[in-house]
Amino acid sequence: MILVVGLGNPGKEYSLSKHNIGFMVVDELANRLGVSLNKIGFTSGYGEALVEEKKIIFLKPRTYMNRSGKAVSGFVDFFKILPGDLILVYDEMDLPLGNLKIKVGGGSAGHKGIESIITSLGDDSFIRVRVGIGKPGQKSETVNHVLSKFKKDEKKIVEDALVRAADAVLEIVARGVESAMNKFNRKPDNLN
Repeated sequence: MILVVGLGNPGKEYSLSKHNIGFMVVDELANRLGVSLNKIGFTSGYGEALVEEKKIIFLKPRTYMNRSGKAVSGFVDFFKILPGDLILVYDEMDLPLGNLKIKVGGGSAGHKGIESIITSLGDDSFIRVRVGIGKPGQKSETVNHVLSKFKKDEKKIVEDALVRAADAVLEIVARGVESAMNKFNRKPDNLN
């Protein structure tokens, strides 16, 4: 069993914010695979699918970003998910808008959702699909930046990034994380 978690904040006011790009990728996957995310458990909305003959749970925590660890650890503990079968999808300010970076393990790099998950699991060796949202002009603008919506001229880049991030998750499931890193850890052609 594989657990795919999109990170974000619950509530309509956050639904299209940069911080919710993880939710958007899980929604893209759910739409593509015909999965309903209406099951409720461990303070999360989730749905299940069979992909490449593997059972996948797609999860959107209903905790706020900074408490994502509570929801994720509940699923990991209950379903006995191994770190190599946990894929987290989330926003990354250290990547330019639309770029992807897949990696295994590492620290939180200041991302409060990842920090919460590492603390709750006591482990950081899970798979990460990081989706670039770019940096604000000043560090003091970080909160406003991640909670802001994408600008009109960014829409196409974001839509392409959502499709590529969903493709990356499916590549991890089908062919493994190494294959996905080789295929997606490069600057996309539309951003050259």
